[in-house]
Amino acid sequence: MIPEGHPRRRVLGGLIAAGGALTLGTGAPAAAAPAAAGARTGGSTGATVVLVHGVFADASGWNAVTARLLKAGHQVIAPANPLRDLAGDSAYVSSVVATLSGPVILVGHSYGGEVITNAARGHAHVKALVYVAAFAPDEGESALQLAKTFPGSQLERALTTRPLPGGNDVDGYIDPAKFHDVFAQDLPHATTSVMATSQRPGSLGGLSAPSGVPAWKSLPSWYVVAGADRVIPPALQHFMAGRAKSRTVEAKGASHVVMMSRPDTVVRQIQAAYRATR
Repeated sequence: MIPEGHPRRRVLGGLIAAGGALTLGTGAPAAAAPAAAGARTGGSTGATVVLVHGVFADASGWNAVTARLLKAGHQVIAPANPLRDLAGDSAYVSSVVATLSGPVILVGHSYGGEVITNAARGHAHVKALVYVAAFAPDEGESALQLAKTFPGSQLERALTTRPLPGGNDVDGYIDPAKFHDVFAQDLPHATTSVMATSQRPGSLGGLSAPSGVPAWKSLPSWYVVAGADRVIPPALQHFMAGRAKSRTVEAKGASHVVMMSRPDTVVRQIQAAYRATR
């Protein structure tokens, strides 16, 4: 961990102040069946839903959503977001999309929203974007920059960091003792204690990188606002959704991990996107 007073820690704290962007995902096992790459059930709709997690997350955060989508007949893939840098993360998700045939709906949670905003470009078979308590940046914006535009995040007080090899960047984590209250206050403590131990970090370099031309300018989008989000303030979510002209619903009282605590709300938005783009 970088000690108090270290210049790199001061830079990190300043960038995140008032926005708390470094916690940009969910991270943990849920009770539902795990997301399987390319998984499907009989009677597939023909649309593939690609679920992209954010920082401090892995694909298991989508388990409850995945189970419902599979039951409804959708093909689903929840790839592992590398969480190293925006260009590389977006290129990886783009490469996954390139292997898929038929219509694709890209869904991103938190930092995963920034990834799908860039990964969708150049793929004519991507028909819609769905943002779930997610960043939807315009060109030149970064997650850290957006996070400073509205007050309300509680992340900064919970953040811990560890230096990366070479000393040129740091990874951010949430203090496990604060994980529940900041990240997932509407989930049981027994669940969040497991999430806190398995969280995947995000690099400062990746989260401060400027975004490219946003796919939401050329694709229809949907948005799920987490109404009690303590990571990305709901006011910021509404701002980004309005700018992108997203069809928006708000899950009142929902934490940052709204796809875990309110999976039905998220699934309804994904299905609305599918129906509108058939």
